[in-house]
Amino acid sequence: MVYGIGIDLVENGRIEKIIGKWGQKFLQRIFSDREVEYCNKHIQASVHYAARFAAKESFLKALGIGLGRGAKLREIEVVHDEKGKPDLVLWGGAKAQTEKEKITKIHLSLTHTKKYATAFIVLEKK
Repeated sequence: MVYGIGIDLVENGRIEKIIGKWGQKFLQRIFSDREVEYCNKHIQASVHYAARFAAKESFLKALGIGLGRGAKLREIEVVHDEKGKPDLVLWGGAKAQTEKEKITKIHLSLTHTKKYATAFIVLEKK
């Protein structure tokens, strides 16, 4: 049964400007070490950061909670399986929220262009 859906669209240039202004302070507050390592491997790192930011926001929307209401963005980590399919690993409050709501499956899709990154999430529960 579908519990919730979430979608978010991020302007890549906005994320690039924020990183330019705040640097590591922003990255460490929002992204896991694995996410930073993954994004920094790419020439256009900001595009990959934007996609991950969109995924985090989409997850919160699908869960029906806003930012700062039980989960931090850094507790929502985008990873990839061996085939490259994106998935989420949850920590702390984000994980506690899914356990509380009995979420059994998270579906994540990411896409990006030169200007925008989008994430779409579907949460399932039994």
